[in-house]
Amino acid sequence: GVPMLLERQNVPVIGPHSDDQFLLDALPETTASYGFPICPAFTPTRWLHEGDTLNVGHFTFNVLHTAGHTPGHVVFYCAAAQLLIAGDVLFYESIGRTDFPRGNHQDLLDNIRNKLFSLPDNTLVIPGHARTTTIGHEKQFNPYVRMAA
Repeated sequence: GVPMLLERQNVPVIGPHSDDQFLLDALPETTASYGFPICPAFTPTRWLHEGDTLNVGHFTFNVLHTAGHTPGHVVFYCAAAQLLIAGDVLFYESIGRTDFPRGNHQDLLDNIRNKLFSLPDNTLVIPGHARTTTIGHEKQFNPYVRMAA
């Protein structure tokens, strides 16, 4: 729907990371293959990169580049709210798929262990699907990325 929105409104389109441009370029073929109305390719107004910040209301979110699910996947961390919007990287006792074009299982694990698991244990994780969790819970119980005791 982004290309149609841009035809009607002059609004910026922010993100993802530029490493996902190939996925945006493939939107016409991808949407057609699933039987959806064809969505034209587009390029965001602004790409997101590690260390960028986004302000939403009174909250500031830090952008973390977490390649693996896709090469350009990003997550959003708000320290003040102890909140991580994790998209399709980390789920309740599970992790995201890596069978998409240019997905990389080891990159996903490394980014979870090195970036997400460095956040405070009480950080609330809002995944792209299903129930919420915390960083501490995932460190202890996630069988895919459990940290050694």
